[in-house]
Amino acid sequence: MTEIRQLDQLKPGDKGKVVKVSGSGAVHRRILDMGVVPGSEIEVERVAPLGDPVEFKLLGYHLSLRKEESQNIHVEVS
Repeated sequence: MTEIRQLDQLKPGDKGKVVKVSGSGAVHRRILDMGVVPGSEIEVERVAPLGDPVEFKLLGYHLSLRKEESQNIHVEVS
């Protein structure tokens, strides 16, 4: 069974496939330019001690995003 959730709701070790990137403006464009596009696999690596930022593994590299940025990324978790 698959479930679609926002990326900020995942815990370390969770994996999923990007379904949709919402939002607008420069932040949205920058997220897409970094490779967070529909169909790409993403995994939560670790969370900073105070909960922000969160580190993700994507396309063979590590990416850190703030929680407010990761709320715009919708992921299919199986």
